[in-house]
Amino acid sequence: MDDAWFVQLYEASYRRLVVIVLSVTSDLGEAEEVVQEAFLRAYARQARVRTVHNPEAWVCTVALNVARRRRRRHVLGARLLVRRAVDPTRAAPPAEDAGMDEELLDAIAALPGEQREAVVLHYLADLPVAEVALRTGVAEGTVKSRLARARTAMQHALQDIRPHGVADTGLLQEAEDHG
Repeated sequence: MDDAWFVQLYEASYRRLVVIVLSVTSDLGEAEEVVQEAFLRAYARQARVRTVHNPEAWVCTVALNVARRRRRRHVLGARLLVRRAVDPTRAAPPAEDAGMDEELLDAIAALPGEQREAVVLHYLADLPVAEVALRTGVAEGTVKSRLARARTAMQHALQDIRPHGVADTGLLQEAEDHG
């Protein structure tokens, strides 16, 4: 590969993309990390990116998607942690939402160890599949398989405990869409 082309794209676009992503993250450090991750993805797919009409737009789209995914995962993780440490003097959550996050945590806890580890690292710690694979010492395909099996198991577990077999699968569907 011709790395000079990629370096030129990076140098010409990096600052502009950080400013764009900053509008989503409101955190300069996070925006820089997101743009760097997007450029890593572009570098890995350099042959494809070189053929698109506007490579900077491609990287920008990836960066914005990464930023949105991180925000969703951060919000989910924060909700789960807050629910886990509920103050008994605080008012109970609305009835339709009561216990859903606890049920989700219980569903995660019930997963086999390897699936649970993949779910926690990928969805709660917000690590990309490649990093989860590196940290767990398995292939990326194995991580993806574990995540898929975990989502299926969690969906079934949540359906079993929801009235009339209807589970709040919005979080699981989001995970499938972005995992």
